[in-house]
Amino acid sequence: MTESNEPFLIGVDGGGTGCRAALARGDEQILAQVEGGRANVATDFDLAVNNVADVIENVARIAGVSQGDFGTVSIHVGLAGVISEEVSRKVAEALPYPMITVTDDRAVAVKGALGEDDGYFMSVGTGTIVASKRAGELHNVSGWGFAVSDQASGAWLGRRLLETTLLCYDQIQQHTELTLMTLARFEGDPNELVAFSLGAKPGDFGAFAPDIMNAAKAGDRNGLALVNEGAEYLQSALCALSFDEGDRLCVSGGVGKHYLPYLNAGLTGNVIEPEGSPIE
Repeated sequence: MTESNEPFLIGVDGGGTGCRAALARGDEQILAQVEGGRANVATDFDLAVNNVADVIENVARIAGVSQGDFGTVSIHVGLAGVISEEVSRKVAEALPYPMITVTDDRAVAVKGALGEDDGYFMSVGTGTIVASKRAGELHNVSGWGFAVSDQASGAWLGRRLLETTLLCYDQIQQHTELTLMTLARFEGDPNELVAFSLGAKPGDFGAFAPDIMNAAKAGDRNGLALVNEGAEYLQSALCALSFDEGDRLCVSGGVGKHYLPYLNAGLTGNVIEPEGSPIE
């Protein structure tokens, strides 16, 4: 069992693809990290809460922190889908830990990436976050959730690909290798594609993002159209935050860096690596 005079801290970051947890001493020495399943409370509240509880229990077990120690463990959970104080409170009440704070995932993502410094942050994974930090003040655009936002994200790209594939099937647009390959995944049956879409979660749509990025890189017309549409949105989002040429831009997420070749050069002249991760 781990013993220390320092209090223990647990950080959790969760989204549509999965969640991660880290346990550290109060001196910020990380003792253990784990990964778990999807944790977007807007998409599936019960699944998200269960997966968050699992990673908290697992990271504590690996670090040798017992159940009896949880009374002195401070836990911060940053999750996609926490859109109000009510949702935050509901998540906290569903988790059996006395010292827990629940927020959305945007603030912890920006803090992890930029640390104490100012700059701009663009995270494009299953969802999308575009934010700025100036004089310590955080401003966000996007990240309102897959149903009405998250343009350019992996989930958005996947859904747009299925839409495009159906338009090509109906001969409204012309097929390319990307849309033919996508239709073939559903045995060439558009009804199977529609059936998939009705039950798909953001992470399921996001699974198509690598194919889209690879197709765009190869010059596929439909792939390029989707990626350019996403890039145009990201540029507009940065402009809405008053991004100026030469400003620091931190890019993260499984899809984020793949957009860089499609952005205007004025936006990408000072791209920096993240200082750390959301759980850090």
